[in-house]
Amino acid sequence: QVQLVESGGGLAQAGGSLNLSCTAPGANFNILGWYRQAPGKQRELVASFTRDGGASYADAVMGRVTMSRDNANNRVYLQMYSLKPEDTAVYYCKAVHVWSRTEFWGQGTQVTVSS
Repeated sequence: QVQLVESGGGLAQAGGSLNLSCTAPGANFNILGWYRQAPGKQRELVASFTRDGGASYADAVMGRVTMSRDNANNRVYLQMYSLKPEDTAVYYCKAVHVWSRTEFWGQGTQVTVSS
């Protein structure tokens, strides 16, 4: 079973920061980006890689998150700054197998921001 391993979530105060990571099981998996799902809400895109290797961000997090890639370790990071209570959600990374194009999700990591 394919496993994307997310880590780095936790409890933070408003204004604080967290650094999430997502590790794919191998180089055959391309991590596409990060999503989040707050209680009672639909899963939404937070950040995704663009075709030129850059990153695009949702308006809600623009200027407060940075996504980066560590190809050597099949890992993607999501650095989150100036956290707000509305950032509270389970954060998921998504990847695609480069041959089969099958998509996979991680198990999610909880981020809770207190006011």
